[in-house]
Amino acid sequence: MLTAEQILASHKANIETLFGLTQKAFEGVEKLVELNVQASKAALADTANNTQAVLNVKDAQELLALQASLVQPLAEKTAAYSRHLLDIAQSAGAEISKTFEGQTAEAQKQFATLVESATQNAPAGSETAVTLMKNAMSAANTAYESVQKAVQQAGDIATNNFNTASESALNASKNVGKKR
Repeated sequence: MLTAEQILASHKANIETLFGLTQKAFEGVEKLVELNVQASKAALADTANNTQAVLNVKDAQELLALQASLVQPLAEKTAAYSRHLLDIAQSAGAEISKTFEGQTAEAQKQFATLVESATQNAPAGSETAVTLMKNAMSAANTAYESVQKAVQQAGDIATNNFNTASESALNASKNVGKKR
């Protein structure tokens, strides 16, 4: 049986976890805002430089060469921005996942203790119910671990696909620059 102190301690731990997750979320938002401010400043500077370069063009051939020279840096900056964005999202997700894994492990441990206590104090003839409860707990733990592995694999696949697409886009932009 849970005591009032145990319930209060559990609520206190849950509130601390909530505030910790909120802090991690704000850190992710701060990083995202910082990235966007830096990207906006860089884009503004690039636009000013590119506009000045276009205004200094003397003929169509020079304009084509200028356009070709702008494709590759733009693709590289876009890929770098996207990678940085992915890193921020993955970092925040990893922190949140770590917290939930810790909470889940603790909840599983407490539930296992509760089940063990209940089985020791179970009345005679309730062995079948106790076995069913233990089997259900084991099945739930196995299902949770399977889902956790599937989510991790999906994240790895998404990251690999993103990296492949970024490389393809960069290679395509290099080829466009070479053809001009």
